[in-house]
Parts: sequence; C-alpha cells; structure tokens
Amino acid sequence: MTSHAPIGVAVVGYGLAGQTFHAPLIEATPGLHLTAVVSSRPEAVHADLPDVAVLPDLDAALARDDIGLIVVATPDALHAEQSIAALQAGKSVVVDKPFAATLEQAEAVAAVAADAPGVFSVFQNRRWDADFLTLRRLIAEGELGEIAVFESHYDRFRPTVTDRWKDRRDGGVWADLGPHLIDQAVQLFGPPLGVYADLQAQRVGATAIDYAHVLLRYDRLRVILNMSHLAAEASLRYVVHGTGGSFIKHGLDAQESQSKAGLRPGAPDWGLDPSPGVLTRQIDGGAVRTTPAPERGDYPAFYAAVRDAVRGEAPAPVPADQALIVMRVLDAGLRSAAERREIPL
Repeated sequence: MTSHAPIGVAVVGYGLAGQTFHAPLIEATPGLHLTAVVSSRPEAVHADLPDVAVLPDLDAALARDDIGLIVVATPDALHAEQSIAALQAGKSVVVDKPFAATLEQAEAVAAVAADAPGVFSVFQNRRWDADFLTLRRLIAEGELGEIAVFESHYDRFRPTVTDRWKDRRDGGVWADLGPHLIDQAVQLFGPPLGVYADLQAQRVGATAIDYAHVLLRYDRLRVILNMSHLAAEASLRYVVHGTGGSFIKHGLDAQESQSKAGLRPGAPDWGLDPSPGVLTRQIDGGAVRTTPAPERGDYPAFYAAVRDAVRGEAPAPVPADQALIVMRVLDAGLRSAAERREIPL
C-alpha cells in the first residue's frame, strides 16, 4: 500500500468561509493537515484551533515548505491576485466562489493555472448538498422524465442593510449566491444558450444587488434562478417539472448550519436532510405523492477529491474550465440587467 505524507494546508482568511467551511472540512479530511491560517484575528483562530499557526499575510504562507495547498477564503476582490500568487509560487490552490471579481480576472487566473505545477479548484461545495444529490439521482434514474422547468431558490430575509463587505460587494447577491445556483444548473444541464437577468437593489439604503431573478434559456428547458433578501417565507428550494413528474423541495441543506452549531463532519447526523422533497406523479388521473429517500450531504467529498488531485490520483473536483462557465453566466447576467435584454452565451 502506498503511503502519503499529509499535505500541509494554509487557509487565507478566517471569516465565515474559513471558519465555517474550510477549516472544519480540512481537519476532517485524512491526508490533509491544517498547518496555518492567515488572519489579522489570531485570537479568533486560536479560540477554535489552538495548535494551528497564525500567519500575518499570504507571503508568509507561500514561504513555508511544509504548506502545499493554499485555500483562498478572502473577499472576492482578492481572489484573483492571491490565487495567481500562490500558483506562481508552486502551490496548489482552492479558492472560494466566485473565483474572481470579474470574468477578465477569472480568465487570467485560469491561464496561470493551466501552466502551473499545482492543482487549481474552486470551492463549489453545493454540488454536495443533500437535496441536490437527491435531485441529481432522480433525474439520472429517469424519475422525472424530460425536465421542462427547473426552478432554484436561495432566498433569505435580511431587510436591514449592514456594513459588511458582502452588502457592498460588486454584483451583490448575484455574485454571492448566484455561483451556487448557476453551478448546480450547469452540472445538471450544461451551459445555457442565453441569459436574461432582472437584478435590483430593493432594500432601503441598499447599494448592491439584493434581488435576482434570472432565466437561463436552453432548447426546450427553462431554468429559473431566484435570490432575494426580502423573503420572509424563504423555505422554497427547488421546483422541478418534467414529463414524468414534479419534485418540490423546501429547506436548505443542513451542513452549513450544522458547522455553525459546532457539529463536525463524521458525526452521525452530519449531512442528513431534515426536510426531504416530495415527488408527485399523475397516475390514472390523480396525483400520487411520495418522498424519495434523501441522499446525505457530503461537503467532505470536495476536500477528499482535492487531496487525491494534489497526489496526482484524480482530477480537480471543480477545475478552472468548469468554473469559467459559471463566471460567464454571472457576467452575462450583469450585462443583461444593464442592457435589459437576453445575452447569448
């Protein structure tokens, strides 16, 4: 049996992404060792990770020979610059979505990644949501027939604008949550033919987009993506209609909330879907409803795949070419909203 030394990992940034997603998942992945965190808040890091080194900046992480993987979990505006620096230093890189602030920056990162010795992957964790895995299985097994309408929601009720950078980011909620919904749609159906987007800042005092209603046009299929910060009833997740039936799902995947509550991957309840979806078929003129067995959410699968990719045993789980499709749809959505027309892809 081949043995491997653990891959040293540095997480750059210790906000929501670094603290809730990356650090716990890395620590739960055999073969990865969380060696350092780059943060200006060492007390916050050491409260959770007392044995992990806290470094002052990215350069300090790049200078260490015991770190082979850099995880970029900083605000969007830093993603491209930091990813390129890490790739050019010979490190492998995982970067949060969106992996750059603009399509042009994303293309520059992809070009560097193509020639770099390290692995490059984008953290599209919601490919491993419990409900998405369930839906993907139902579609693959033909339970819904040919899909006609795929409606995907990621709504919230946050009526008060805060001073957080996410409430000021370019692209707003479209850049924040849009990559999740776009990536899931593309995984199921491939790139769309065209994008039509209605984007708006609706909250009082909002300067960034907080509402997005986007139509992805395929041949006969229509994909609708919806994000709002003014949805007091925000439970709707999927509405999927096909020639064989409909699948309706409420409730968001539990893994983020479980991590925030202190549960860790590997716990008995990790990834269980608390509100499975309902499959409806028309049989003999009547609606027959069943609850398909839900899959278990599996965010740890992402970092297991990254580990295998760094070892040279598997491809990157979300390579640059796949992530660029998401960035092209994001860019098309912004252009569509500005020009009030469909943008062909």
